[in-house]
Amino acid sequence: MENIISFRHVSLIKNQNKLLSDINWQVNPGEKWAILGLNGSGKTSLLNVVNGYHYPTSGEVSVLGKQFGKTNLPELRKQIGFVSSSLDKFAHVLNRELAEAVILSGKFASFGVYEDVSEADWEEVENLMERLRLGYLQGKPFRLLSQGEQRRVLIARALIQQPSILILDEPCTGLDVYSREEVLDFVENISDDCHIIYVTHHIEELVNQISHVLLLKDGKVFASGKKEDMIQEALLSDAFRVSCHVRWEAGRPWLSLESSPFVLNPSRIN
Repeated sequence: MENIISFRHVSLIKNQNKLLSDINWQVNPGEKWAILGLNGSGKTSLLNVVNGYHYPTSGEVSVLGKQFGKTNLPELRKQIGFVSSSLDKFAHVLNRELAEAVILSGKFASFGVYEDVSEADWEEVENLMERLRLGYLQGKPFRLLSQGEQRRVLIARALIQQPSILILDEPCTGLDVYSREEVLDFVENISDDCHIIYVTHHIEELVNQISHVLLLKDGKVFASGKKEDMIQEALLSDAFRVSCHVRWEAGRPWLSLESSPFVLNPSRIN
């Protein structure tokens, strides 16, 4: 397969708003990408196109060698795992289930298990949980898990289908430091066979697994390439519109501001 994902001059217009403009982006076999950008930069819109939820207004898109307009998008989505804080809207269903049932539901692309389940299905879940170091959660209600454990279970749910692409849309949002590191360690150990698209605002979440970075700004590609080339102070300062300082520790980049980007008017502080 030549490209895992290919965008050629892709634009997206919704309700007369240009959400994406002339996007050119390729994900090659073996690459794992992070997508960075401010709110409104086009990250969610780009993910919606990859998933086939939004069809591009112009340009060409292919995912896993399937060209949009010539492929069955619902069938294509079965090869894409998706984890996002937007899944919280299904909490009322998830909270009724045990951890292993939540994972199994991913096999049927449902929330809750409504299909006939074979012993082989449960064995597959058990083996996956052991491989992902989640075996200790068997028999525990999802609602009683920590936030970090819940996110890891949802990632396992996405992995049960053995997707070719795993999209992690801000998976550490709302987590404390310990829970965040649990999730990042989990991501670090996902099989190399799975192509990760990791969306975040925080460069310290770019673990060693992440090989490339796509920087978006105002719905356009601001820069893209190998992680070490993209995580540069000048590029990030321009993309994030603040003066940034970057340091590397234990193979991960960390960002701090060189000075406050805002000048407060003392007369407005009472």
